[in-house]
Amino acid sequence: MTYEKNSEIGERSFNFGVRIVKMVLSFPKNVAGDVLGKQIIKSGTSIGANISEAQSAISKKEFIYQMNIAKREAKETFFWLRVMASSGFIKEDKIKDLMDECNQLIAILITIVKNSQKKNS
Repeated sequence: MTYEKNSEIGERSFNFGVRIVKMVLSFPKNVAGDVLGKQIIKSGTSIGANISEAQSAISKKEFIYQMNIAKREAKETFFWLRVMASSGFIKEDKIKDLMDECNQLIAILITIVKNSQKKNS
């Protein structure tokens, strides 16, 4: 396994993390904004960080482990996006594209993990 700077999933997760940070910078300075901002910043940027770690893995087992963490972080991020939309904190039409991208990242990560586990068997 070697780090692939320009891998599609790596670049997409990086860009997604940047979009999450930019979104949070616009949050109101109140309890909801602070708590939701901290939660989604952690999970939304962790996706790419774990993918980067996976791409530097020294074993297939480590690669699968890190990609599974990235998948879990993506699912958590989608949860927070849903909370924000459903609570009216952010209008759903303003974050629909982030929700769509998050869903696509989840689907890609599920496929990567499944295919890697098959090859590892």
